This record gives sequence, C-alpha cells and structure tokens, in this order.
Amino acid sequence: MDLRTTTYLSFFTLAAALTTTGCGFQQQSRFQMSFLPPAPHAAAIDLPEPPPIAPNLYLADAPGVILTSPATPRRRSEADSTIQNADRAFQRGRRFYQSKDLVGARREFDRAIDLMLEASDQDPTDRLELERKLEEMADAIHRYDLADFGAGAAVDQPRFEKAPLEDILQMTFPLDPKLKDKVREQVAATVSQLPLSVTDAVLSYINYFSNRGRRTLLFGLSRSGKYRPMIQRVLDEEGVPQELIHLAQAESGFFSRAVSRAAAVGMWQFVKFRGNEYNLKQSAYTDDRMDPEMATRAAARHLRDLYKEFGDWYLAIAAYNCGPGVVEKAVERTGYADFWELRARGVLPAETTNYVPIILAMTIMEKNAAEYGIEDFPMEKPIEYDTVVTPGLTNINLIADILEIPATELAEINPSSLRGMLPEAYPLHVPKGAGNMLVAAFQRIPNNHLDSWRMHSFTSGETLATIGRRYNVQPSAIASVNHLDSQLPLDGDRLLIPASPRIEAPPAKARTATAARRRPATATTAAARRKPVVTSAARTAPRKSTAMVARNTN
Repeated sequence: MDLRTTTYLSFFTLAAALTTTGCGFQQQSRFQMSFLPPAPHAAAIDLPEPPPIAPNLYLADAPGVILTSPATPRRRSEADSTIQNADRAFQRGRRFYQSKDLVGARREFDRAIDLMLEASDQDPTDRLELERKLEEMADAIHRYDLADFGAGAAVDQPRFEKAPLEDILQMTFPLDPKLKDKVREQVAATVSQLPLSVTDAVLSYINYFSNRGRRTLLFGLSRSGKYRPMIQRVLDEEGVPQELIHLAQAESGFFSRAVSRAAAVGMWQFVKFRGNEYNLKQSAYTDDRMDPEMATRAAARHLRDLYKEFGDWYLAIAAYNCGPGVVEKAVERTGYADFWELRARGVLPAETTNYVPIILAMTIMEKNAAEYGIEDFPMEKPIEYDTVVTPGLTNINLIADILEIPATELAEINPSSLRGMLPEAYPLHVPKGAGNMLVAAFQRIPNNHLDSWRMHSFTSGETLATIGRRYNVQPSAIASVNHLDSQLPLDGDRLLIPASPRIEAPPAKARTATAARRRPATATTAAARRKPVVTSAARTAPRKSTAMVARNTN
C-alpha cells in the first residue's frame, strides 16, 4: 500500500508505482489504463480548485498526531529539474482539463507522475519532499476526477471503495502504560507463525483499536468473513504465515475494488508493474488485481519473495508497504537489518513505520479475542462460487440472463470485471452449483455472439413483436435463431435474442494489447480454448438446457 490513501479509482491513470505492491520508488510504472472513455473537446471553462474528499468515517474521533520529518536543505540537482518539468506537465494537464480535453489532460497528468517517479530514480536531495509533492499531485488529479465523473459515472461503471485504515497509517496514538504487562502476558501465551513483538508503537495501536478505533477493527473483522476461508487456504498453499491476512485489512479493509490515488488496486493494493510481475494482468475489460483469489495468491508469493530477500518478516512486511528498494537503501545506510532499529533512526517512510505495528496490533488482538471483547463477532458469509472459463468475449448481462440472477450479483463475485464484458478464456465466477448450467448454455450460443446476444424468459401474453421492441431486434430474427417457424413459445421458454452489441469494442490498438496480455487458458489448443470449462463441485450438478427454446418442465 505505500504512501497513499485508498479511495475511488481515478479516471486519470496515475502512473505511480509507490509500493512493492505498489510503492517502490526505485522502479517506474506506466499506468496507462483508462476506465472512462475520452470526452470530446469543449469550450474552456473556469474550473475551481478540486473539491476536498469526504473525511474518513472511521476517523471522526481520531487524534491527529502526524509524523513529520525536519526539512532538509535543498541543493539544485538533476532531480530538481525533473520535478520542475513534472510540475509544468501537471499545469498543462489542468489547462486541458479546464477545456474538457480529457485525452490531453490524461496524457499530461500521466506525464507528470512519470516524471516524478523518474526524479525519484535520480537520487533526489530531499526524498521526503519529493514524496510529499508526488502525493499532493496525485491527490489533486484524483479530486479533479471525482469532481467531474464521480457522481455522474455510467451505471455499468464499477464502484470503487475507500479503505477505513488509510489515514491511520499517518498517525500515532497515545500509549496506555497499563497495557504493557497485560499484552506481554498475552503474547507469551500466543501461538503465531508471525513473530510478535510488544513495543510502544504496537501498544499504542492496541489502545486505539480498543477504544476510538474499535469500529474500524470490527468493520474489517466482519468484512473479512467474505474472503477469510479463501485467504487462509491460499496463504497455507503458498507457505506463508496465516497472520498476513491482516495486511489485506490494513491495505483495503477487504474491499476487492479498493483503489488508491497512486493507482494501487485491489484488496492487496498492487500497482500495475508489480501486479504484472505476479501474473495479475489487465485487459480492456478486466483487471486481475481486483480478483480476490488471484490477488491473494500474488500477494502471498510476493511476501514470500520478500522474506527470502530480507530473511525477516518485519522487513518483508515493511518492503511490501514501501517497496524493497526503500528498505534495501535504509539497511545500506545504517548497517542494520532490523525493522525496529530502522524505525528508531527515521530512515523509513512514516506510514511504513506504523504499518508493521498495525499488523502486529491486529494480530495480537484477534488471537486474544476474548480479552478484547471481539470473540464470536459475526462475520459476513463466505463467498462461494464455481469458475467457468469464457469461450469468447462475453457480455455479463447474457450470463445474468442465463442464470436468472441480477447482473449486480455477478459483479459482486467478479469485481475484476470493469465494463460489463469479459474477454475470452477468462475465469468467470458464478454462484456455486450454477457452473454446469452456464456451460450448457455456452455450448448452444455461437462464440462470436456471446458479446451481444441476450436470453429472454417467455411469459404468457408476450409476442415476438413486443420482445423484439424491448431488445431492438426484428421478430423474424428471434424466430430464426430459435428455430420457431410457426411454433409459438410457451410460458417459461428461454429464447435467444440476437441483439446487436451495446458496448463499444475497444479501438484496434487496445484490442491488440488485450490479445497480447490475455491469460493462457487451461487447454493448450485453440479448439480447446473455445470450449467452456467449469471447475469446483458444480461438475456433479445436473445439466440444464438454457437456450434454443428450452422448455421449462416444472
């Protein structure tokens, strides 16, 4: 998660690669994905300063003791010139934005962020000042986005969430001296795969989560129920401590569509370049970083790699937050490969110095739930699903028609879907037990029509003419596709509707990029890739025909 605040996804694709999942300043990332189409040119307008973001609900009573560092004398350097060029690009982006040239604004804003990252690679004289300017720039771009598109985004645009712990990472809280002996006794009796330390920083967060921050802790605990069984399974399979589940709470509050101003995305907050390293890909329609299971496995593998590098879980967690390069340089500068020593010497970013204590505080409290009054706290029901590999570019509304469930329910278990469309060979999640039904339907629909056709359940009183008007299709086309001839549908029949595409295809360049990034299917031949596959217990479920006037025999 990095020096950033998790919030709604910015339309302007901020190219910041701020953490290891997202923050490593030592590497650059060209985050060029757009979630909204470019707008036409319009007359210039007088745009006020971007509006402030609504305050975090969970911090209404939190004290604001912000960690700061003393200013460092500045000297002119190559990085200073690059920062100046970044500021010029940002100002050009503002002018484009004011004139509603969103394409130009996006280009210049991306350029500004890229230059700031380039400056970080040039060994700036004052890294903290650079980080502050980068955060301010990203925040301003984000607020422009919300002001123009936040309330008016299309209905089929996904909703992105703000993590409840985002601002807490920048704060310290009072220490209750009475906690020290109590917590030490608890830790001494606690079994944990992750080493547990009792320091003043850890105690201060235990004190916060026990009092003013209790709602935050309980919120994350409740929401974790949706993904806890899956996360525990993946962490076990990857051989990393189970306690690392708390990183997902600190990163995103277990929101799979959490997105930061710095373009870190998903429950585990990966920026594009880091996610790509762990096979989290993007297409014109999807972003794997928002798939809870895929992102969890990527995070577990990344944490395992960091532990192999540093040989210490605290340093691995710190590197996950601020990037391995930052931790490496801190160790080189001081000669200490110890998180607490690096923290005391002030050579790590402020948020990182609090990130590790937050993870430890939440771990200690959950492992001693009865002591903190959170034992048997109700959790959300785990999400269960079958997985079906799409045989072609597929409209999510068609899937909802086939399964007779709301499209919003599909979106809930497929948060990586961004535009209501899924690319070929994509692992689509459907409600548990529905996988075989969908496979049967896919086998009856031509692959090249999965992106546009619909399915309609016929009811008495309807005619092909009324159905055609609803979908803007000729009645004769409906009759032809369903081989009706003179036969009339019966109540409950499922009709295929040869509708025209309602979502514009991406431009040729985007389609080419999508094809290059598309994940490989399980099958190795082109013919096999076109065959839908269902996984999980749904293999034993009864198959039900859902297309071509499938009679309802109930």
